[in-house]
Amino acid sequence: MARKLFGTDGIRGTANIEPMTAGVALRVGLAAGLEFTRGGHRHRVVIGKDTRLSGYMLEPALTAGFISVGMDVILVGPLPTPAVAMLTPSLRADLGVMISASHNLFEDNGIKLFGPDGYKLGDEVESRIEARMAGDMAGDLAPPGNLGRAVRLDDAVGRYIEFVKGTFPKGLTLDGLKVVVDCANGAAYRVAPTVLRELGAEVISLGVEPDGFNINRDCGSTSPGAMIESVMNEGADIGLALDGDADRLVIGDENGALLDGDQVMALVAKCWHQSGRLSGGGVVGTVMSNLGLERYLAELGLKLVRTQVGDRYVVEKMRAGGFNIGGEQSGHIILGDYATTGDGLIAALQVLAAVVEADRPVSEVVRLFEPLPQLLRSVQIIGTRPLQSTEVKKQIRDAELSLGDRGRLLIRESGTEPVIRIMAEGEDEALVGRVVDNIAAALSRVAG
Repeated sequence: MARKLFGTDGIRGTANIEPMTAGVALRVGLAAGLEFTRGGHRHRVVIGKDTRLSGYMLEPALTAGFISVGMDVILVGPLPTPAVAMLTPSLRADLGVMISASHNLFEDNGIKLFGPDGYKLGDEVESRIEARMAGDMAGDLAPPGNLGRAVRLDDAVGRYIEFVKGTFPKGLTLDGLKVVVDCANGAAYRVAPTVLRELGAEVISLGVEPDGFNINRDCGSTSPGAMIESVMNEGADIGLALDGDADRLVIGDENGALLDGDQVMALVAKCWHQSGRLSGGGVVGTVMSNLGLERYLAELGLKLVRTQVGDRYVVEKMRAGGFNIGGEQSGHIILGDYATTGDGLIAALQVLAAVVEADRPVSEVVRLFEPLPQLLRSVQIIGTRPLQSTEVKKQIRDAELSLGDRGRLLIRESGTEPVIRIMAEGEDEALVGRVVDNIAAALSRVAG
């Protein structure tokens, strides 16, 4: 069965509009609960969320669904996505759920599912859940005496804080470092500043006053301007910007330059390679990772293995190939020695450890290669398939011929938004701009 609800990162949409309604959430709880009710033990699910208003609608709907099929529910409140991934196996739960639309604004929300091992579900399992949702589940409801219960885990924040701190090298501290951290008014607003302070840093916190509406608004990894400005104004050593569910990280150096996930992967790969910790002989990235990263890794004798966009696909390739570092240019960094999904805070601590050990400015430690000029543009589409257009196909062919073997072109439909994304990179910045302009214009004409 082809998936209709699940995209590259769970189910996502505008809050209170199909499919992101309480009714759909209830059926997700029913279907996922039935899918993961196996064996005679008492079954349980961990549910976390970020700070957007619609979480108050989706959390009880999911809870009702799970309880209806006999699952106990452990509610952990606002916590990063990787915290839910960590707590699921830690609590011996059968399933984990994160209510979040990640880097999107408050109007959107999403539902991400994790298996008992803490990894995001694969396409096949998601398809089975969709099939259950499309059917009649009334006959599968638990009898009154077998209904589940719901409890709140009061120390969930503390458990995750201690887990994250445990990934920082013993014997090192952040004493003497001034760190700006932008929590995007999202799920990490409590945990990120606490971790950094308890490791010794002087912390300037941004985006730590969520009100249900301001998540990711002019802050966080997708709008890092406030973080960069604070670094410059405060004379900070480094800036860290997380997204709404804290599975992404981008960095600002002491000069205000922005460093993306490709630079973070390069740094961690170099450090782990030198210490003998790197496995798989390289790094797993996506088709979006800059060619500069691939060339830098090759200089170290390492490879860059590319997957389609989506951190779930990166993790699948990591597990299949025995890699322990993977990620996306957007800032999803998966460090398999510690986590089963992207964790912006754990990635930040690896960067900070490298800075402390080198005792040099962030600009000298983290920026390891010069990225090739790369341009990404999104074109909104409504009910059309412009990539099938003769005009668009011609522009794409012309662009590929122009770039030749000195660049790359990628055109893809987003799995989370109604847009087509155009990415071009190459040694000639002007040429890159022209080919993106031409394709975007053709897409816009065809899409109206």
